[in-house]
Amino acid sequence: MRTRLYEHPIFLEHITPAGHPERPDRLRSLNIALEHPNFHGLDRREAPQASEDALLLAHPEEHLRHVMRSIPEEEGVINQLEADTYASVKSLQAALTGVGGAIAAVDDVFSGAAENVFVASRPPGHHAEKATAMGFCFFNNAAIAARHAQRKYGAERIAIVDWDVHHGNGTQDIFWDDPSVLFCSTHQMPLYPGTGAKDETGTRNNIVNAPLSPNSGSDHFREAIKSRVLPRLADFRPDLIIISAGFDAHHRDPLAQINLVGEDFDWATGRILEAADRSANNRVVSLLEGGYDLEGLAESAGLHILRMMKG
Repeated sequence: MRTRLYEHPIFLEHITPAGHPERPDRLRSLNIALEHPNFHGLDRREAPQASEDALLLAHPEEHLRHVMRSIPEEEGVINQLEADTYASVKSLQAALTGVGGAIAAVDDVFSGAAENVFVASRPPGHHAEKATAMGFCFFNNAAIAARHAQRKYGAERIAIVDWDVHHGNGTQDIFWDDPSVLFCSTHQMPLYPGTGAKDETGTRNNIVNAPLSPNSGSDHFREAIKSRVLPRLADFRPDLIIISAGFDAHHRDPLAQINLVGEDFDWATGRILEAADRSANNRVVSLLEGGYDLEGLAESAGLHILRMMKG
């Protein structure tokens, strides 16, 4: 199988307050899109739950304990971890299963079980800093996946490409001093969380930010990928590419003002696959991040997965 997808019913049981944009319907909308005959060849698997120890690859133990203390004990109760980040009874299990899917995806691409893998999980991860849950995120799935690839497979160079409309401050925080990981981000600026300026390059010049002004469209996004991200990937020659695949730069999304269409994510996916073919033996792991308009998410993620299946 070329492309594998990890999913799990537990992701629907991470409950947020009424009206919160990061809601179970996000995955329900994607599942409806995946019923199309185009996806019948997709190798769909149930994501395993990660151990608590796996979280320590990117986070200190106290961060894990803080999240665990924030989980309510009663059904129907929702606790607030941070300004916009909430937990229900099954939220920790959902977050651990998201991490487990990311780790299993790394195992798949290094073992040859799949060339590329998409993990359809929630809560998302890229805002989670070393010791801070924020921006709907508990744990940084992309960072943990990268550290797993390094520890288990000896990967020397890992690239993380983040095209979520919000800057991946958590991933940048974790790898700020680490030249073995290249972090590239396109995002709207100014916008939450307020990081991601071009001059934020890390202490080892391993951070590449390509901010987009509000109301930017396809041309600006594609130019940022072509001029800022792809040349750095070519120079870095990663052994693995991880995509923080947020789809909230879609023009329908309510949380930002970037005007992309589904075909832009299809195009960007194709460029990342080409980069992976040149240096990473086609190894690509894609992790769902944002995307809060249900129609925009389903369209964009569907085209992204379909491009991964076609190569």
